[in-house]
Order: sequence, then structure tokens, then C-alpha cells
Amino acid sequence: MSRSVAVILPCYNEEAAIAQTVVSFRAALPEAAIYVYDNNSRDRTVEVAREAGAIVRTERMQGKGNVVRRMFADIDADIYVMADGDATYDASSAPAMVARLVEEGLDMVVGTRVHEEAEAYRRGHVLGNKVMTGFLAGLFGRTFTDIFSGYRVFSRRFVKSFPVLSAGFEIETEISVHALELKMPVGEIETTYFARPEGSVSKLSTYRDGLRILRTIITLYRIERPLLFFGWIAAFFAVAGLGLGIPLVWEFIQTGKVPRLPTGVLATGLMLLASLNLFTGLILDTVVHGRREVRRLAYLAYPGLAR
Repeated sequence: MSRSVAVILPCYNEEAAIAQTVVSFRAALPEAAIYVYDNNSRDRTVEVAREAGAIVRTERMQGKGNVVRRMFADIDADIYVMADGDATYDASSAPAMVARLVEEGLDMVVGTRVHEEAEAYRRGHVLGNKVMTGFLAGLFGRTFTDIFSGYRVFSRRFVKSFPVLSAGFEIETEISVHALELKMPVGEIETTYFARPEGSVSKLSTYRDGLRILRTIITLYRIERPLLFFGWIAAFFAVAGLGLGIPLVWEFIQTGKVPRLPTGVLATGLMLLASLNLFTGLILDTVVHGRREVRRLAYLAYPGLAR
């Protein structure tokens, strides 16, 4: 049974690389529709992409997350291949990634980047990837080898059940957490990561975007694991409150007096804060459980690839 494949390429100011990207994916997946989503480029990206044979669309809201939200909403296909339009990802890996998605009935295959050129993957980005990947594993229990890879193949039910909330480069993290939380069948395939062509410049800031991604991970942890998130805060306040309060209680038992009233008030306040955080976590955990059921039903509303 033939399945429709869409290659979607978000890009911004990629005049130097977009034609090469479109041509390479056209050669790798000749039956696929190639879409280029331009994000307010100020060079000739749009014209070059059209000349290369791509279907060009525009997203005015700046940021990769906004582009991905628009792409996933607009395009209907059975299989989606997403890659950056900067010619850094190996298009020849796409057929193997699509084949694995179909043969194993997966919902996402991640192209894990392997680079041989130092210019392809800056040291700061490599270190940041390792740190964030380990952090994500610690928070959610499991993770991917390369959570920041922009080269991914999705099933239709993944795309249409994914409520994109991110605006920028943190979108890859949100995609990874969505797959982990719904316990989707996923896989990884190593793929070569190339240096950018001359004239193409990375838009990712190691520190600024790294902090945004870290904030996104913590926010997603609060949203998806509220009982644990607020439970840790409650435990902190409870330990502090008990540390201050137990000596006062012991002294009261022995003397019948509370000589340090402000300390007693502080200890009581800390225990109240601990209780509030605990009950907040319990209530939000019930809400999240209901939201997860709704997302799961939205996911199951579309048939899988394994038929």
C-alpha cells in the first residue's frame, strides 16, 4: 500500500543552502512532496526554493516552534520528514528512516547526528546536548541519544496529536517529551551531520537558546510531573520547618514555654507552605492525568502505520 510522504523544511535566511537541501531530498525521496516554510527571510531564500522545485509557504511569527506548528497544521500526509533547510542533514538517510518507521510501526524516528568535521557541530553545542539529554533522562526516566536533532520522521498520528506550544528552538525538546509522555514507539538512526555551506550561518545561540531550552525542560517537568515537582518543593519546606520546629517543641515539652516565638511562627509558615505545595501537586496531577488521556485519545484517533 502506497503512503504519501511530505518533506518539510523550516528555514530562515538560507539562500546559500536551500537549493542544495531541496535537490538532495528530491533525489532521496522522489515521490515525496517537498515543502519549504520560510520564516521571514530577508535574502532570496523564497525565490531559490521555488526555482529548486519546492512548494513554498510562509510563517510570519518568528521562531522555529511557530513554523513547526504551522507545518503540522497545514500539511496532510501519512509520513512526515522534517529537516532544517541548511543542508547539514544527510538526505540519503531519509529512505532508511522512513522504511524503519513503516516496517516497525513507529511514530517517530530520530536522526542521531554523527559528525566528522569540527565545523559541523560546535563544542559548546555538543556539550550542551549531552548535559540536556542527561538532565531530561533524569527528569523523565528515559530519553533519546540526541534530543536536539532537527532531523526526524513522524507518523500522521504523532503530528496530528502534538499540541505545539514552543515558539523557538526548544521545539525539539517538546517533541521528545511528547513522545516520552505518551509512551509512543520510537527509534533512532545514526546519520551524518555536515558543516554548513559557505554563506549559511547558524541561528542558534549556545547560551541564550540553551537557557531557553533548560527553562522549557523544567516547565514541561512541572506540567507533566506536577506531583513530583511540587512534592520536592514541599519536602524542602517541610525539612526546613521541622528543622526549626522540633527544637521548639522539645523545649516546650520540657519547660512549657516557647521562648522564640518568631522562630515558631516561621516554622509554622514553612509547614503550611509544604502542605500547600503538596496539595497543589496532588490536584494538578489529577488534571494532568485527564489531559494525558485526552491526548492519548487524539493520538489513537488516527490509524498507525502497522496494518
